[in-house]
Amino acid sequence: MSAHHEPVLLPAVLEALRPRPGGRYVDATVGLGGHAAALLQASAPDGQLLGLDLDPQAIALARQRLAPLGSRVHLRHLPYTHLADAVRALGWHGRVDGIVVDLGVSSLQLDTPERGFSFRHDAPLDMRFDPTADTPTAADLVNTLPEDALADLLWRYGEERRARAVARAIVRARPITTTGQLARVVAQATRSGKRGMHPATRTFQALRIAVNRELENLERLLPQALEVLAPGGRLAVIAFHSLEDRLVKRFLQRESRDCLCPPEQPVCTCGHRAQVRLVRPFPMRPTADEVAHNPRARSARLRVAEKLPVLQPTREVG
Repeated sequence: MSAHHEPVLLPAVLEALRPRPGGRYVDATVGLGGHAAALLQASAPDGQLLGLDLDPQAIALARQRLAPLGSRVHLRHLPYTHLADAVRALGWHGRVDGIVVDLGVSSLQLDTPERGFSFRHDAPLDMRFDPTADTPTAADLVNTLPEDALADLLWRYGEERRARAVARAIVRARPITTTGQLARVVAQATRSGKRGMHPATRTFQALRIAVNRELENLERLLPQALEVLAPGGRLAVIAFHSLEDRLVKRFLQRESRDCLCPPEQPVCTCGHRAQVRLVRPFPMRPTADEVAHNPRARSARLRVAEKLPVLQPTREVG
C-alpha cells in the first residue's frame, strides 16, 4: 500500500521547509511515510527525522518503508499531542528545523474497510485512529448520545445543515453498528447532498473528529510546534476542511502579532510578542494536475509560518 501512497502537496511542503543536510525535521503525522521519505532524501546524507503517528498500522508500514535510512529515522507510536516530549527525548528541543503536519484521515485508514472510516464499505463503525486504544468508537457515540447532543456534534464538527433531522433519524434507527447502515440512515434523512458529495459525508466527518478529539488535539499541538522549532525553523500544516484550517489560520495570525490588546486600547498591556512570521498570507492549494492525479488532494490547504528569533531585552546604560 505504501508504494502507491501519494503524499499531498509534496513539492509545496519541500519548498516550505527547505530541507538541508544536517537538518532536524518532524513529521507529526507520519502515516505511510511519504512526506518523511522526501524530507530525508532532500536532507541527505545526515539529516534526521522524527515521525509520530497515533495509528500503529501506519507506524509499522512507515518503519518498513524508511528502514533503509537507518539511524536517520526515529519513529514513535505517539499522538502529536506528545510532540514536545518526543522532541525533548531526542535532545532536539529548540533545535528543530521544520515540522510538517498532515491533518485528517489518511488513505490507509480510508482504504482499510474494517477501520470503519468510509461509507463505501460496510464495516464495523469504529473510526479510531488508534484501534488498540480503550476509547469510545463512532458506534458508541451514535448509539448512546442524546438526540440534542448528537445534533450539536453533527452541526459543530460536520457543519451539517440538517443536523437535527439526521440526529432524529439516527436515534430512531438505533442500534446502528455498521458504516453502511449509518450511511443509509443519513441518506434517507437528508435525501440530498452536494453534487459529487455523498449525503453522509458530513456526518462521518463529524463523528471521526469527535471520536479522535481532532480539534482539541490540534489546539494542543500548535503551541508545542512553535516551542520546539529553532529560530528560522518552519511549520507547515496541511488541512482538509474549514474547521481545522480556520483553527490553524487564527493561531498563526495571532502568533504573528506583537500585541493582542483591543484596537481601542491606547497602550499595550498584554505583553504578547510575535513568535512567527507568515511565509505566505494565503494557503497554498494543490495544482489541477495534482488533483487529477490524486483526487483526495482537492480540498487540501497548506499554511506555513517561520519562527522568529527570540529578542533579548535591551539593558539601559548609566
